[in-house]
Amino acid sequence: MFAADFAPLQALATQLLPHALESSGDGAHDLSHLQRVWSNVRALERHEGGDMAILLAATLLHDCVAVEKNSPLRDQASRLAADKAATLLSTLDWPGEKISAVAHAIEAHSFSANIAAVTLEAKILQDADRLDSLGLLGVARTFYVAGRMGSVLYDPQDPLAIARDYDDKRYCLDHFQTKLLHLCDGFQTATGQRMALIRHERLKDFLRQFMEEAGLSD
Repeated sequence: MFAADFAPLQALATQLLPHALESSGDGAHDLSHLQRVWSNVRALERHEGGDMAILLAATLLHDCVAVEKNSPLRDQASRLAADKAATLLSTLDWPGEKISAVAHAIEAHSFSANIAAVTLEAKILQDADRLDSLGLLGVARTFYVAGRMGSVLYDPQDPLAIARDYDDKRYCLDHFQTKLLHLCDGFQTATGQRMALIRHERLKDFLRQFMEEAGLSD
């Protein structure tokens, strides 16, 4: 793996990268995702501050336990990753308070876990990870995951879910309404909020054009 992509803490990245990902074949949660989240973390940290070592460890290990999107254990994924990260960092002789800070950031980053981010590092990781679910990257990852899970693009009988409940496990388009279009409201840092608003508008532009091309707009 490429520790150079995690500057300026390449030595720590070299140490942690072998433990960062399980072999799940999930291209939405792979090395490129970690690279993008770290890029977002750096952009946030430049304005918000934060402990760089905690931020990098939390970034690299936040998906260190692979749980599929359609698994009944999905809402436990961040806790499982936090526990695994804490065990790893303890073997590397990290101080207890920093291990706890990394574990909290990992546990709180997850949308489905619904855990409040208390520390600055947890807020930054949560924002950085959610930025990767917005904008055109969010669109790409959504359709990738939908295809991987065997979902269809939308319900041809009721594409706008007027007479049914949203079901983003069956219909990819529903995921915009159940999650993506609500992410912008939950950002924790001022810098993250500014970045999220830009990507939120891109997301809405895509959805508008998709609906138009599919003949689903008014």
